[in-house]
Amino acid sequence: MAVEVVYRSSRDPERLFMDKAEADRHDRMLELAEALASTLQQAVPGLAEEQAEELGVFMARHREVFARAFKNQPEALGELHSTPA
Repeated sequence: MAVEVVYRSSRDPERLFMDKAEADRHDRMLELAEALASTLQQAVPGLAEEQAEELGVFMARHREVFARAFKNQPEALGELHSTPA
């Protein structure tokens, strides 16, 4: 019988990972998404909670692209147009 070690995301218990570092990255991404969603809802009071969450996750998943765009490379956002949702 083989023993397999799996890691569970503390913020998304349904997700299992074979690598602890990958599970940690996923948790950090979800933490960032939550902070972004909260900030977006404060900035845009009419924004629905579900929409804010979706935007937060999208921005957190593509944070490298957004970071480049905020560092005077707005053309980096063009990469998001070719990325599937």
